[in-house]
Amino acid sequence: MVSGLSNCGSKGSAASETTDTTTAVSASEGENTASAPDPTKIPAGKVADAATILSRPQVPVLCYHQIRDWKASDSKSARDYIIPTQAFTDQMQMLADSGYHPILPDQLYAYMTTGAALPSKPVLLTFDDGDLDQYTTALPILDKHKFKASFYIMTVAIGRRGKQHYMDKAQIKDLSDRGHTIGAHTWDHQNVKKLTTPEQWKTQLDEPREKLEAITGKPVRYFAFPFGLWNKQALPEIQKRGYVGAFTLASGRDEQYPLLTIRRIIAGGQWSAKTLYRNMTESFDGK
Repeated sequence: MVSGLSNCGSKGSAASETTDTTTAVSASEGENTASAPDPTKIPAGKVADAATILSRPQVPVLCYHQIRDWKASDSKSARDYIIPTQAFTDQMQMLADSGYHPILPDQLYAYMTTGAALPSKPVLLTFDDGDLDQYTTALPILDKHKFKASFYIMTVAIGRRGKQHYMDKAQIKDLSDRGHTIGAHTWDHQNVKKLTTPEQWKTQLDEPREKLEAITGKPVRYFAFPFGLWNKQALPEIQKRGYVGAFTLASGRDEQYPLLTIRRIIAGGQWSAKTLYRNMTESFDGK
């Protein structure tokens, strides 16, 4: 299993390239990103226990940040998290050519909790922070393949224009209206391991959810941990605030709260499409 922690989280190492087509999940064809049930309406008696959820093969989940060409001022470490436009184009083309079917968090939740069928070779595409280039650069590429994704917004930066530009309210709503999922990423990218008071939890979890719900007109049920970092104390806080799923960037999952410690890997900015494929299949091997 490939993992590590750096910057906003962890990513798989640049493993050797391969054309192997093994998939982590074997499921039925024909499902689409609009077919999953409302996770809050799944009867409690039909939700699997934690051990059963942990036993299901993991679905590959990819994490992206900035989608733009590198600048001369970008450090080597920064370039690990910045995907050049052509590299992102190649990665999405690889997924399409390899038969992957992007799904949304509600579908993943239904699969993990009830064993609901997924399309063959499912993958979940996630974008953190709310960078403007996710809308201006990545979205047209996703549209070309009819791919849907989930976007985790750091609400303090909504509409900010500075050294780094971020999506505004209209763009976030447009993503939601087009069928993408909008989730929370705290107010100002706080490490949740450092949150201890009710006021801090309210600022970083409640208020971002409420703001995003006001923008989209839809419930916000999913959360992505800044830096991919979490601890056991944070998980019940996230659950009681209405989030049904949360995404990390680490190798391990919590034995009591597997739905709140769903694994992702960062798609490396210096990876070829084949390297991404190799790291996906090695990291999400169902173990």
